[in-house]
Amino acid sequence: MAKSDRLFRLLHLLRTLPQPVTAARLAEEAQVSERTLYRDIEALRAGGALIDGAPGYGYTLTEDPALPPQMFSRLEVEALVLGLAEVRQTADPALARASEVALAKIIATLPERVQRHAAHAVLQVYRFNRPPKAPDGLGLIREACWEERALDLTYQDGDGALTERRVLPLSVVFLDHAQMLLAWCNLRQDYRKFMLQRIRDVRPTGESFRPRRVPMLREVLAQMRNRA
Repeated sequence: MAKSDRLFRLLHLLRTLPQPVTAARLAEEAQVSERTLYRDIEALRAGGALIDGAPGYGYTLTEDPALPPQMFSRLEVEALVLGLAEVRQTADPALARASEVALAKIIATLPERVQRHAAHAVLQVYRFNRPPKAPDGLGLIREACWEERALDLTYQDGDGALTERRVLPLSVVFLDHAQMLLAWCNLRQDYRKFMLQRIRDVRPTGESFRPRRVPMLREVLAQMRNRA
């Protein structure tokens, strides 16, 4: 692994692992020897990272040069912690993990006093009734929305009948007890809401509908507001 990649990985570990974190744990997670780890710690320090600690005591990242400094009020910190905790409770594993990493990156940019507010936030989230497990293809659906590419779906309706659909995916919406995909359905020639838990198979295609996603999403949301 290139040194720059190792240093980036080490910064990520220092942001996300419970601190202080031992050299042995860092070396294991980074898949390097402890000797290499000590050299990389010094390289990060030389680059401007403030890393407290020493061999035998563990390390704490107190100032991260890779991220710009930020300031949030106590209430803003509570809102961030609460919102990302909600993602961890309701999203699929990949998105839940992304929320943990995002929070660690945000906290790493805060002054020490505000970091303590984030670590001991007053507001907490726990969902006793979580939404049903999202389909395995949710990552593919998100990617297709981002890239504005059509998808082929095998979809089961409320009566149990299966249909094959080519759709233009626009947005994934999190409801109280489920998630749904807003999309243009080529079969019905109209906008449709597909419950993710009824998608039995999802396949990528080479068909692009860029740059139509944003105006199409505005249109379907306007239709939904008018009907409401």
